Order: sequence, then structure tokens, then C-alpha cells
Amino acid sequence: MNKKVLSALILVLSVLLVIAGCGSGNAGNNTENKETAGPTAKATAEATSGASQTEYTPFDQLKDKYDIIIVGAGGAGMSAALEAKASGMNPVIFEKMPVAGGNTTKSSSGMNASETKFQKEQGIQDSNDLFYEETLKGGHDTNDKEMLRFFVDNSASAIDWLDSIGIKLNNITITGGMNEKRTHRPEDGSAIGQYLVKGLLQNVREQGIPLFVNADVKELTQTDGKVNGVKVVFNQVDEKTIASNAVVVTTGGFGANKELIASVRPDLKGYVTTNQIGSTGDGIKMIEQVGGTTVDMDQIQVHPTVQQEKSYLIGEAVRGEGAILVAQDGKRFTNELGTRDNVTAAINALADKSAYLVFDSGVKSRAKAIQQYEKMGFVKTADTIEALAKEINVPADQLKATLDTWNSSVKNKKDAEFGRTTGMDNDLSAAPYYAIKIGPGIHYTMGGVKINTNTEVLNKEGKAIPGLFAAGEVTGGLHGQNRIGGNSVAEIIIFGRQAGIKSAEFVKAQ
Repeated sequence: MNKKVLSALILVLSVLLVIAGCGSGNAGNNTENKETAGPTAKATAEATSGASQTEYTPFDQLKDKYDIIIVGAGGAGMSAALEAKASGMNPVIFEKMPVAGGNTTKSSSGMNASETKFQKEQGIQDSNDLFYEETLKGGHDTNDKEMLRFFVDNSASAIDWLDSIGIKLNNITITGGMNEKRTHRPEDGSAIGQYLVKGLLQNVREQGIPLFVNADVKELTQTDGKVNGVKVVFNQVDEKTIASNAVVVTTGGFGANKELIASVRPDLKGYVTTNQIGSTGDGIKMIEQVGGTTVDMDQIQVHPTVQQEKSYLIGEAVRGEGAILVAQDGKRFTNELGTRDNVTAAINALADKSAYLVFDSGVKSRAKAIQQYEKMGFVKTADTIEALAKEINVPADQLKATLDTWNSSVKNKKDAEFGRTTGMDNDLSAAPYYAIKIGPGIHYTMGGVKINTNTEVLNKEGKAIPGLFAAGEVTGGLHGQNRIGGNSVAEIIIFGRQAGIKSAEFVKAQ
């Protein structure tokens, strides 16, 4: 079989797989059978963006050169592409997976931002300074302060920008490590990821920005120290060198690269991961090959609430809307909305390193993502607390006592047991009752390539590599030793936009 025929067959199979995957409403986090399924099948099984094949650019429309090449079609990459286009550029997006979205599709809780118009409309008193201070505290004062300052000061404008392109995030809740409601969600309170990806994809299509899937960028090209293109393999067969005046790398982190994680953090070997299988650190490797440097590579966040059998993240918004955590003895054991590292440590200190999220119908009505958890079979339910205790095999009298104590704490606005101060607007008294069994899982890699606030990639001397920009989880430094829930979506939009703007400025200056 000759090369062209083989390429055509692979392309047809990819199309069929994508179409099949996009019809599966529960596939977004489904990593079941991940040890036996092939890479394309697994990737397609995870596609829940609602994207159809018509949203991707046919291979025969590929050009030899573009103004700006964007590597990765997650939230950061699509935001960069839209801003580059708005600046008069001709950008292209290359995505190695069969569908766009990346880990953005899996985002659940929301997008943090301060001093937003939606906060003001709802009477929420917040400030950029408070957002800065709480994020710095959450990162144990190890965050890159210049990056963090830019991040918080540009968070409200990112919410405005999304709203201007039809992506409205006006349902506001709270996440761990925060003391104000600043986690912005879709209007109906649903998980943010699929909504965001669908909206960005629609804008990319409307703006006529080419987006090629099954386009695996292997290498950045340079001339005289300036990055000027990429080597990319299409459909696992056709390798081409595509030229550009600038490259923006938005390939995500390395949370699905078990070998790399084990090498930098041996203590995390064997943990499940919430990451989509494409999160293997490709961008970090290719940037290092052209002189880029990394920061905080050993800082890997373990999320405390992950459904273990399917490695599925149970979003922080469930706790933010009032859920509590109980151990197998039916007792609470920590402040559920402490920082993720502290909640994880508390769960790992339990005998079986697992716990139950317990909540009522009120929480379910406010955290729409729970509907998805029900569809996937994660949620136990009963009409009474005692019956729920039987369902999850914990002492009924103790679980009842725990909820009674918690409801009194909510009424008195004081958690005498663990000092929780947020997510206490509503008690847990509205039957039926629910529980989801959870444990910790690898969720986010805080480390990555070093950039400045212009999203320029820096070398070991701290100087910008001409023509090379990066944004999103592929970068490091912003979050320090611990990321606050809701800050990753904010990061991809804020710095994705900045990468598009600054790469366009670079091209115009040439």
C-alpha cells in the first residue's frame, strides 16, 4: 500500500471515530479501559465538546506558511488564535488529537475573576488585591508575583471578552482557598469546560481560522535564534515543515505522562489522573530543545475529589455549594474548602485514602455538574440520611449526627470543628440525600516553561526567545506550589489572549 492511500485511509478512519465520539455525551472524562484502547480510540472517547467534523479544516487547505502558528487547540490556543485574528493576523491552529478542547473540556468548577461586572451586579464585594493575596497564600507565597499581578488585574477584562463573543459566565460560586465568590460559571450553573470549548470553537469557525486536528507538532524550527515554524505530522503519516513569523505553544501540561511524573515526583507513582491522554508534556520538550527553560517541574497538584474507577474529577463547586466530606466512620475530618493540598493530605491520612462527598437536593440543584455524575453512575441516593448511610456502608447514627452538627454550624455561621467559613449559605436538610465516593488523583502540573507577562518564552539567561510564545498549563510559575481551583481556566483565557496579542505585535514589528 503506497503512502498516499495509507494516509487517506487513516484520515477516513479518524473522521469516523470523531463523529462517533462526538455523539457520546458522557465521554469527556471517561478513561475506562485506558490501558487497552488505542490512542485515537481513547482520544475520541474523551471528546465531549459537541464539535462536529465540519468544524475542522480539511487537510487539502493546508498552506506552507502562516503569520502565526498556534500549537494546541485548548482554551489558551483558541483564545490566542481569536486575538491574533482580531489583530489582523492570519493564524492557524494545529491540534494533535482527533478533536479540539484538550483538558479545557474537562474543566468543571469555573473561572476565577475579581472586580467583574457580574460580581458587581450581584452585590459581591471583591478586589484584585484580595484575589492576589488569597492566590499567593494558596501557593504558599511561591507564585511568580509579576505573573500573578498581571493575572488578577486582567481577570475581569477576560470575563468581559468572553461575554462579548457569546460566552457568558454570570453564575458565581466559591472554591477552596477563596473567601469571596469569584468562580464564574455558565448561567445555568453547569460545568464550564464543554460550554467554553463549544463557544470558542464556534468563534474560531466564524472567524475563518483554520484548525487542523490529527496534526502532531514534533519540533520547532529556528533560523539565527528566531523561531520560524514547526515540523508537524498529519494523520500519523505526512510530515511537513510549515513556516511562520511566530509560534504560540499552548499544548497543556504533562499530567497524563506517567513516566515524567514518576521521574520528578516518585511519590505520585500509581495515582490515577484526571487529565486527557494528550497531556504528555510535548510542548515543554520541544521548547527546551530550542533553548527554553522550565520552572517548578516537581510541583504537581493532586485533586482531592476524584472518582477513582473512571479517573473522573468531581468538581470543587459541589463543595462550594455546600457538600461535606465524611470518612468511613461517618464523621467529617477536615475543612472541605481548604486548599487542595491540605484537603488531599487529610484524605490520604484516612485508613483507606478515600471519603464520601455527602450533599442534599439543594446542592444538586445548584451544581448542575452533578447531573453528569449521575449519568455516569457515581452517585448514591436515598430518601433519608439513615438510608443513605446504609447505601454507603457507614454508621447511620453517626452520619445523622454529623449532618445535624453541620446544619447547626451553618445556622450559626460557625464551624467549630474545622473552621470552615465558605460554602455555608445553605444547610443539608432537603431530601433526597446523595453521596459520591472519592479519592485523590493527579490533576494539574504547576510546573512548565518559563515565560514573562508578554507570554514570551525565556531562555536560561532570562531573555526572550524571538518568535516564541506560550500560554496555559504548558507554562510554570504562576501558581507556585499549589493552584487554587478556578484559576486554571482564568489562566488559559488571560494568557491565551495575551499570547495572541503579543505574537501579533511581534509579527507586525518584523
